[in-house]
Amino acid sequence: MKRVVTIQDISCVGKCSLTVALPIISAMGIETAVVPTAVLSTHTAFQNFTFCDLTDQIQPIADHWVAEKIDFDGIYTGYLGSFRQLQLVSDFFDRFRTTGNLILVDPAMGDYGKLYTGFTPEFALEMGKLCGKADIIVPNMTEAAFMLGIPYVDQGYDEAYVQDVLRKLCGLGTRIAVLTGVNYVPGKLGVMSYDSEKDQFESYFNEKIDVNYHGTGDIFASAFFGALMNGVTLAKSMEIAAEYTVAAIRSTEEDPNGHWYGVNFEAVVPQLLQMLGEAR
Repeated sequence: MKRVVTIQDISCVGKCSLTVALPIISAMGIETAVVPTAVLSTHTAFQNFTFCDLTDQIQPIADHWVAEKIDFDGIYTGYLGSFRQLQLVSDFFDRFRTTGNLILVDPAMGDYGKLYTGFTPEFALEMGKLCGKADIIVPNMTEAAFMLGIPYVDQGYDEAYVQDVLRKLCGLGTRIAVLTGVNYVPGKLGVMSYDSEKDQFESYFNEKIDVNYHGTGDIFASAFFGALMNGVTLAKSMEIAAEYTVAAIRSTEEDPNGHWYGVNFEAVVPQLLQMLGEAR
């Protein structure tokens, strides 16, 4: 069985970050270790949430793993909340990178043209440097714009524009860039990737659902990473992750007891595993 580690915060209530990454990747048949960067009582869409910073635990955890000769087939990072965490994770990459493992960075910093509370354009540029050390990155259009220092464009662009952004993202140093939230096809929302070594683009679109839920980007990234770690191709991994995310949203919309703070990703895990089985 392959072993991976995911580095991000954990919200005790609220379907995002580690509370989706751990169950999704584990369900896909992969041993999943975690480095929690912070513990929150709920995610930040709630009021008056508690927050415990675990930055000072990242290096001791890594030190212990090195002493125990623990290694990983993949490393996946999500929300990182400070410049210090960016540096510690960069050091973690240096210590645990091998010739055969895969490093994926989801630069979770913002959406809809704005950075999340507490982030700055300077932080986004530093996140871009961390992305340069990854094999694959999965920003949305907002995060890509801030990392590249270019204007955010939310509509009126075309395929050539997305391809140009993807090339610029690979210019940060990563081999493969995957852009989520691509919407130049009327009525569709999709994802497009660029493999700089192969000079090859891939894309996948499905129906645009006009609702917004917290944590869907984490669900996509987790399922995408899990599929890749199962040996599924880049294009098929994007498709699986996109379809799984859409299925989770639809399940939530249809559930009279669905919660506003996240989607029913648990209810559609069987569909995820079916797609994964068909792809392998």
